[in-house]
Amino acid sequence: MIVDSVLTNAKAYLKGQIVDCSIAIEEGKIHKIGKETQMPQADEKTDLHNLLVLPGLIDEHVHLRDEGRAYKEDFASGTAAAAAGGFTTVLDMPNNDPVTMSAERLRNRMQLAQRRLLVNVGFYSEFPKTLPEIKEIVSEGAVGFKLFMGNQTGGVNVDDDLALKEALKAAAEQKVPVAVHAEDRAMLGANEEKLKKAQKTAPADYLRAHTEAVELKAVQRVLKLVEGMGVRLHFCHISTKDGLAAIAEAKKTQTVTCEVTPNHLMLSSEELQRYGSLVIMAPPLRDRLQVDALWRSLEDGSVDTLGSDHAPHTLEEKMASSVWDVKAGIPGLEVTLPLMLTMVRKRRLSLNQVVSLLAEKPAQIYGLTGRGSIEADKTADITIIDYNQQFIIEAVKFKTKAKFSPYNGWEVNGKVAKTIVNGTVVFDDGEIIAKGGVGGIVRGGTK
Repeated sequence: MIVDSVLTNAKAYLKGQIVDCSIAIEEGKIHKIGKETQMPQADEKTDLHNLLVLPGLIDEHVHLRDEGRAYKEDFASGTAAAAAGGFTTVLDMPNNDPVTMSAERLRNRMQLAQRRLLVNVGFYSEFPKTLPEIKEIVSEGAVGFKLFMGNQTGGVNVDDDLALKEALKAAAEQKVPVAVHAEDRAMLGANEEKLKKAQKTAPADYLRAHTEAVELKAVQRVLKLVEGMGVRLHFCHISTKDGLAAIAEAKKTQTVTCEVTPNHLMLSSEELQRYGSLVIMAPPLRDRLQVDALWRSLEDGSVDTLGSDHAPHTLEEKMASSVWDVKAGIPGLEVTLPLMLTMVRKRRLSLNQVVSLLAEKPAQIYGLTGRGSIEADKTADITIIDYNQQFIIEAVKFKTKAKFSPYNGWEVNGKVAKTIVNGTVVFDDGEIIAKGGVGGIVRGGTK
């Protein structure tokens, strides 16, 4: 037979080892892995010259915006940023305009996206206003539900334990994950009100509102609510030692996983003095003691995934005079992989850990069968890296609309050379070379 393409002279990550091999691709799937002499004839052959070949990376925490917030990011620019960062699948958060919190809104969002996607995208939903809608949303294809505990975003009252418990139980019955933004709304609101009354509006005051206790209280609350329920909880962007400890304890008896972001690993609250409101995010950057605790948990395997929390805004929204008017978050899709590969170079992480955190574990947690590893018959989602190439991060060259970053000017290792999505090269040597529609919609349940 003649296959679509063959990649030769690859150094591919296969089941925990780097293997010299060739990879045949046919109809969007990995057809065969082996020596070049074992490869079938192909319409196209690409010599990778010993570049590092990883499973297509998965970012389970991305804000693609679009709809009412398309001025910050849209499906085309967001998935271009994903491809440029080596991500072949991303999961889109629901705090959009309008909020994704019904089957109808989810369906509309998918229809708007499908012809514009350069990588695969799965969609979260917020919890809806009524319990029966949860099943409808899952049937429509949501990959999971997002629970924002720090503010009232979705249809369920986050201050009502009984309502939350019923929603979480319904999600457990549908066997979909619940991703949790763990900040306690009551404590956070009281802190903010006190600071605003005292006319405290500096970036440092944001940390005084979003304290470590705000995170811990929310973590403990939701863990208690789901006891004995069997719900699959995934805590997003955990930023504190005590939060991690509570989750580690819960893992002994519950199905609980957690994520950290590169931002909370690579930056600390000291950066507020240098960058000010640019690095305002939720949860906020923490002090060095907390950063060190995150690294220890990453190194010992307590942390399950890395999520970029890609949160594009306009520069004007980041530079408001009062910190309470600043939009939280920074773009992350195009810096996550090189930052982590630089840490591999510095021996803070292993390549095996990076693949686990950014491909294998996200695929397992969200049931993305056919993705997360390079194997015959799996989807041909492939990230190709020039591991030895050093380069300077230049935010002005980002594919995202948010062309700013605290990492601007950093020298990093490991440049994305090519990104292959469903068997098609989307990103090659710094440029997007495919058209929208190459990426597909990843649906919960069917994947």
